[in-house]
Amino acid sequence: MTAISVMLAVPDAAGASAWYQQALGATELWNLGSVIGLELQGAPFFIAEPENNGWQSPTVLGSTTTRIEVFVDDPDAVVGGAAEAGANYHDPVRDHTAPWGTHRQGAFFDPYGHLWLVGDKSPLRRHR
Repeated sequence: MTAISVMLAVPDAAGASAWYQQALGATELWNLGSVIGLELQGAPFFIAEPENNGWQSPTVLGSTTTRIEVFVDDPDAVVGGAAEAGANYHDPVRDHTAPWGTHRQGAFFDPYGHLWLVGDKSPLRRHR
């Protein structure tokens, strides 16, 4: 099996886990204290507190270096929940035209500086 996932740098893993659970409906898979495995509608991701090991959270760096792209059945609900929980509502969910058809997508920055794009149709498959 091959899987690619993301680990988000956060200053407080427990606080971030609580936020992702409240804001996005994520569930905790396991908790090692400074490293926590979460799942969002079946998609696993990790959060961790950097410990001088070559990476840092966007709030410390002053910028983000990647976008977290999530594809769900109801992007309006996910982005709306994040906004209600205090995320910076960066881009409202709206229709976009793409080679794979019209899809809905919006974006927000979480409290830790990570940019999330939430859409309803994944481009992660071959499109003709």
